[in-house]
Amino acid sequence: MLNTAVKAARRGAAVINRASFDLDRVTVTEKQQCDFVTDVDQAAEQAIVEVLQKAYPDHGFITEEGGVIGTVNDESEFVWIIDPLDGTTNFMHGFPQYAISIALQQRGVVTQALVYDPVRNDLFTATKGAGAYLNEKRIRVNKLDRVSGALLGTGYRNGNQAALDEYLKMYGIMAARSHGVRRAGAASLDLAYVACGRLDGFYEKNLQPWDIAAGALLVTEAGGIAGEFNGEANYMKTGHIIAAGPKVFGQMVGLLAEFA
Repeated sequence: MLNTAVKAARRGAAVINRASFDLDRVTVTEKQQCDFVTDVDQAAEQAIVEVLQKAYPDHGFITEEGGVIGTVNDESEFVWIIDPLDGTTNFMHGFPQYAISIALQQRGVVTQALVYDPVRNDLFTATKGAGAYLNEKRIRVNKLDRVSGALLGTGYRNGNQAALDEYLKMYGIMAARSHGVRRAGAASLDLAYVACGRLDGFYEKNLQPWDIAAGALLVTEAGGIAGEFNGEANYMKTGHIIAAGPKVFGQMVGLLAEFA
């Protein structure tokens, strides 16, 4: 199933890469304030879903653009969770930080994960219980034991003033207690970077399942922890996530406890 997901991701990436050479021709629609979708998102999603549906016609799908396809509930045997272009705003502006995210959920548990960066040709994969990999080489989270020495990632979904105020307050706390905080604009890729040690931790609120399903499994299979702001494991339902190596995770939960 993971091999089929890789095939699907590369099919979607071909759509994205072709479009990246002529961004002036990309059609952009604003779904809501500062939340965009392009015809490239939709075409890439269609290409990905076609590959997976052909191989697994009985599986369900949760996709960012198409919504729910097939039968999807807590008892569903197989459900694919797909973001065809995480970092759409980056893509629209030619900023090379975006990714395809595909996860397979079996009876409510994510068991396969893929995050593919078509710009750098970085393929992150994980199977539950079998470790995480970058371009077929095993990856691990950093063994850092102090958040004071960490480089962190974060994100913010444009919303109301209260959400912005909260984001800025969190940023102030974490920036003052770490080596730095980066907001690159693609949560799935940020989580993959935690898994391979390019970042030491990541935190963000108000994400969707397709933003975090694959990336969270990458982190846990790389020896890290992914959890809600209170440390619990219900991030897929709340959309609030902290991910890091074990010691840094615990310190981040403590620093961000008031935002749980």
